[in-house]
Parts: sequence; C-alpha cells; structure tokens
Amino acid sequence: MLIFGLDTCCMPATAALCDGEKLVAEFVLNCGKTHSQKIMPQIENMFESIGISCGDIDCFAAACGPGSFTGVRIGAATLKAMAHAYDKPCVSVSTLEALAQNVPYFDGIICPILDARRGQVYTAVFEGGIQGMSRITEDLAVKLDELLESLKNKNKYVLFLGDGIFVHRDTILDEIGDRAKFAAPNLNMNMAGSVAVLGKHAYECGETKSYSEIVPNYIRLSQAEREYKEKNK
Repeated sequence: MLIFGLDTCCMPATAALCDGEKLVAEFVLNCGKTHSQKIMPQIENMFESIGISCGDIDCFAAACGPGSFTGVRIGAATLKAMAHAYDKPCVSVSTLEALAQNVPYFDGIICPILDARRGQVYTAVFEGGIQGMSRITEDLAVKLDELLESLKNKNKYVLFLGDGIFVHRDTILDEIGDRAKFAAPNLNMNMAGSVAVLGKHAYECGETKSYSEIVPNYIRLSQAEREYKEKNK
C-alpha cells in the first residue's frame, strides 16, 4: 500500500512516500524557494529515484491548511490534480496535526504554532504520551496571549513546534517558564512523512475523499477578503 504525502503550507516544501509501515522516501526543501516552481520537480525526482510512477500510488494525502494562503492553495491543487489524473482517493490533513505527528509520544501537551501575523497564531492543542497523540482543540487562529493563558493552568510540560516559535519564543518562555519545551530543528518543521502517516490511517479507516471534495482550510479570511468586508459593511 503506497501512500503519498505532501506539505507546502509553510516554508518547507516536502513530499514523502510510505509503503505500509515503512517510510520509503522523504524530500524536504527548506530554503525559501518558490513552492510552485520546486514541488513538482521534487516529486518527479522522488518517484524516479524509487522507480515508481504516479499511477502506482494507492492514496494521495496533503496538508491543506492552515498556513500560508498561497502554500495551502499549491498543496491542495497539486493533490487534486494528481489524484484526478489517476482516479485515486485523497486525504486532506491538518497542517497542525501533521506537525504534532512529528512528536506524538511526547509526555505532555503538544502545541504546534504557525505565525499568522496580525498578532495571531494558527494552533491546535494535542496531548501526547506512550499511547500516542489525541486532539484537545480544533484548529484555531487566536492571539498568542490567549493561547498561553489557556496553557498556564495545565500542570504539564508543553512542547511547542512550528515556525511560530522563531517569532514568539521569548514571550512563550516569559509566560510558561520552564514548562515550555521546544522541538529539535529536525522535528520542528512540516514533514511530509507525518502527512503520509495520517493519510495511511485515514485510508485504513475508510475516511478518504474524492479529489473534487478537497478544499483548502484557511481558517480565517484573507487580507483582501477582510478589507472588502470592512469596506462593504
């Protein structure tokens, strides 16, 4: 069973392939290159290196938000095009859940944060442990201080990961103190292998979708939509 994973929602552009329980390949480019120019050559090189074609894939999974609006659109469009071309099932994965899947056995609270600007972060709260990870909240766009206030009363270590820690690390430490932990660099970024793992689980549970049902999950309105709404109140 071949599961393809893709994530272009943040700075890294990453693609991966799982064969059952085995991660066969994972490509990551995290140097600010344009995803629309680089992701398809990455995917083609990965398939060529393994010796398979796109038609061999059993299920296509992609992170479809939240994240960079452009990056989310690229990931969703790439997923839809590949699955449509070969009439294969799809799985839409939360960018935040895929990030948390990098560290599912952390004994405490797992809190991925992505910088959403305008004083907000995209986040979701999970609880990890020896049995794996469980979701506590849905995906949210909230002010950082509101998130940290909600975490203060949890008498557990909190592992933060995602690009938001580069912007907000000092504030997190000021508010959470030594209960705040930060993921190592190799676990702190979006990884398509984690998307593929979540895709495999959804595929086995019969939770796949048609390419036509895949839609980006932006969580909040774009700047242009917000400005239009304000103008036309």
